[in-house]
Amino acid sequence: MAADLSDVSATLVARVSLWVDALIAMFPNMVVALVVVTVAWGLARVARRLVYAALGRLHTPHSVGALVSWLASMAVLAGGLMIALGILDLEKTATSLLAGAGIVGLALGFAFQDLAANFIAGVYLAVRFPFREGDLIETNDTLGIAERIRIRTTTIRTLEGQAVMIPNKEIFTTKLINYTDTGTRRVDLAVGVSYGDDLEKVRRVALDAARQVQGRDVTRDVELFYEAFGDSSINFTLRIWIPFRTQDDYLRARSDLVMRVKEAFDANDITIPFPIRTLDFGMKGGATLTEMSPRVVVDKDTRA
Repeated sequence: MAADLSDVSATLVARVSLWVDALIAMFPNMVVALVVVTVAWGLARVARRLVYAALGRLHTPHSVGALVSWLASMAVLAGGLMIALGILDLEKTATSLLAGAGIVGLALGFAFQDLAANFIAGVYLAVRFPFREGDLIETNDTLGIAERIRIRTTTIRTLEGQAVMIPNKEIFTTKLINYTDTGTRRVDLAVGVSYGDDLEKVRRVALDAARQVQGRDVTRDVELFYEAFGDSSINFTLRIWIPFRTQDDYLRARSDLVMRVKEAFDANDITIPFPIRTLDFGMKGGATLTEMSPRVVVDKDTRA
C-alpha cells in the first residue's frame, strides 16, 4: 500500500514538474501575448474614435457611426486575440473557439430572431437613408416627424405631439411615405359649383385665385380638372405646388387657397351649392302638398 502511494506521489510530482517547466518555458510567450492583447485593446479604442470621427465629418447618422466604429474596434481586438493565441501555440484552441462562437451565434439568432431582424433593418435604414431625422414620414398608420433613428427602433413624433416607437422591421417591411424628401408638395382642393354656372368662367376665376396663394411654387402651373356631376354640383379639383419643409407649410397654403377661391367666387357670382333635397308629395300613390297641409275651418258667423 505504501509502495502504491509512493508511486502515485512520484507520478504527481513528475507531472507537476513538467507543468512548471512548460509554464517557465512559455512565460516569455505569455508576456508577449499579454502585450499583444493590451496593444490590441488600445488600438481598438483608438480605431473606434477615429472611425466615428471620420464618419461624423461625412455627416453620417449617429446610429451608423456608432455601429461601424464598434465593429471596427471589435475587428482590431479580435485580430489581436488571434495573434496572441498563435504566439501561445493555441491555434487549435482558437479554431475551436470560433466554431463554438458560430454555434452559439446560430442558436442566439433563432432565439432572438425578431431582435436580429430589427437590428438588420436598422442597419439598412441607417445606410440607405430612406428618411432622416427631422423628415415628415408616414408608416404603419402613423404620420409624424422622424425624431430618433436607432438600430432597433425609430421614434416618430406625431403632429399631435405623441412619441411613437416603431420597430425597424415594421418600417422595413411596410409602406413608407417621405413627404420631405423632394422638398415640394402638391396641395389638392376639391370644389363644387352650381349646375347653372359657366364652367369656363369658373375655370378662369379659380385659376386666377389659386395663382395668388402666398408661397406657391411659381415654376409649376396651377391645374384644374373637372371630375364628376355630383348630386347638387359639378365637382373639380384645383392643384397647386408649394415648397415643403414642415406640415405647417401645407396647412397654411391649403387654408390660403380655400379663402382665395371663396372670395373670388363671391366676387364673380359663382355659387358653391349646398346639398339639395327635393321632396315630391305629388308622386303616384302619395299625397299632394295641399292635401298634406293642415286645414283651417273658418266660422262664417264669427265677427272680427
